[in-house]
Amino acid sequence: MPKLFVKHRKLLVFAMDMTIMACVAVILFIRSPMGNGTGDDHLWPLIVNLAVWFICVMVFNALFHTYDSLWRYAEGKEYLALLSGFGCGTILYLGCTNLFVKRQISGLYMISVLGASLLMMLSVRFLYRAYRRGVKQKQRKAQLSVRKIGIIGMGNAGFSLLREIVDNEASPYEPIVIFDDDPMKIGAKVLDIPVKGPINKIPEYLENGAITDLFLAIPSLSGERRSEILKLGANTGCRLHILPDRVKSMATNAPLLSQIRNVRVEDLLGREAIQLDGVGTREMIHGKTVMVTGGGGSIGSELCRQIAAMSPKRLIILDVYENSTYELQQSLLRQYGSALDLKAEIATVQDAALISDLFKKYQPDLVFHAAAHKHVPLMEASPREAVKNNVFGTLNVVRAAHETGVARMLLISTDKAVNPTSIMGATKRLCEMILSSMQGRSKTEFVAVRFGNVLGSNGSVIPLFQRQIEEGGPVTITDRRIIRYFMTIPEAVSLVLEAGSMAKGSQVFVLDMGKPVSILTLAENLIRLSGYIPYQQIQIDEIGLRPGEKLFEELLVGTGNQRKTQNELIFVEDVQPVSPHYLEQILKDLRVAVESGDDANVFAVLHRYVPEFRTAAEANVRFVPPEEEQGSLQTEQVTFPPALAATAGHV
Repeated sequence: MPKLFVKHRKLLVFAMDMTIMACVAVILFIRSPMGNGTGDDHLWPLIVNLAVWFICVMVFNALFHTYDSLWRYAEGKEYLALLSGFGCGTILYLGCTNLFVKRQISGLYMISVLGASLLMMLSVRFLYRAYRRGVKQKQRKAQLSVRKIGIIGMGNAGFSLLREIVDNEASPYEPIVIFDDDPMKIGAKVLDIPVKGPINKIPEYLENGAITDLFLAIPSLSGERRSEILKLGANTGCRLHILPDRVKSMATNAPLLSQIRNVRVEDLLGREAIQLDGVGTREMIHGKTVMVTGGGGSIGSELCRQIAAMSPKRLIILDVYENSTYELQQSLLRQYGSALDLKAEIATVQDAALISDLFKKYQPDLVFHAAAHKHVPLMEASPREAVKNNVFGTLNVVRAAHETGVARMLLISTDKAVNPTSIMGATKRLCEMILSSMQGRSKTEFVAVRFGNVLGSNGSVIPLFQRQIEEGGPVTITDRRIIRYFMTIPEAVSLVLEAGSMAKGSQVFVLDMGKPVSILTLAENLIRLSGYIPYQQIQIDEIGLRPGEKLFEELLVGTGNQRKTQNELIFVEDVQPVSPHYLEQILKDLRVAVESGDDANVFAVLHRYVPEFRTAAEANVRFVPPEEEQGSLQTEQVTFPPALAATAGHV
């Protein structure tokens, strides 16, 4: 576009409108009875009246800022301003001519000039917009990277998204079709894009493969319906994108197109995200000094974020890994600034003296112990490190909490501690036993919260699958029979905090993780969400179970009394306290085994003191795949509370 036009856009558009008005006035004047003569007595009134009219119109268009708008993006408001400017200018003109001009042209002539002028002005604008849209479409089609899209939902959000895409010259998307369930919309066109429906027939409409991406633009959908639609889309081979929920969308003024995100696996879980009122949690956190060990990890960092939002007196991030700790620290400082008293300490929980010093320095009221080695295969190869970090690291934190009078310490445990088949699981079971040994011996309330896998956490299967898909596959799974419990990181952390606010004495809280998910199904869904077809474009290879890996997970040990809490998603297992003398014997033998340098000794001691510790092969041989047995998933040894009975793993 010429620079001169850009610089003087307002003046040129106004000049165009005045030229249109003048031409219409002259043409209609010539064709009217007034134009039969050619003398000054006929021309002069016209010139005077047009001049006064133009001035009046200029005044009101300036008042209404009619020419401040970019007409390529004009909406009803801009068109109303144009009509109002010329209409009010005409009214002012009539008043002026009645007072100051002796001879006035007829009212019918004026109405004709005004109507014809406005019609031509609007026509020029519409033609200009149509021209620009045609040019943009040609440019998009010429781009090799242009993606043809379908939009699901033509409500307010869907229309706004469509308008943004159509009006955005740099958009890499070309809308081809809209899908909706409303019979009044099906068969119509919106911005020249056809509306098809119902939504359940999406796979039929997309059989020709012309669409590459689908945008779900219905923020108000229930979790179940959203999951249904996304599963339909996942079977089309299209890449799926989704608008955030209505609350998040309203919380920002950013364009909808910038808020669109790729569909994640949790969107397919078919349930609403867990929402908690957080009253008890806020009372527990507000105005308190809180320490989070392992604060730089995926669970620990989310703990820190949610804790920071509840106005603690002070938040201490403790982690051995400096990079993630620094990133979290800077993120929280940017968000809260001086409103958050934040401290970061680089330390390992294996250093008993340093941990003791830090507890004495900060005197925390609450401690969340998330520091641990969690990678099952790595810990199978490094059992001494697993014991030193998980068992003795937890022991150091427990003792420091007891000595400094911490009100409450909460251990992040795992479902792998239940009937463990790995070093990691066995060490976490011992961590729970360490906490139970403090029952009745300390003013500190020691609590463990046990839950399964979290989607997207460091080292989880989801990032691995995503990298493999980006590299063109194959996606590798260890065994197609594996089932796991999954929950999003924010959901898991919210429930951890909620459970912590309920703690009374030494308890193990168990989170209801929902239904177990097949790892094979998870891999297939991720491939589809990435726009590929499983087994055709991306292969799935089965590579065999890793050391210590079992086919299922359990949530309850079954040796204590399982009962409900006031939150239906949280259960408590009251465990029998471990004798301090017995625990000392365990720790003594473990220390000797670690110092011996012989991994076999470590395994032997763990098997001796964690009697439910079995090899993965022993556990897996008794596994009944879900498709081979109808009904709820259960185990032979465990009695589950009603809400968990349907979600426990087969043995």
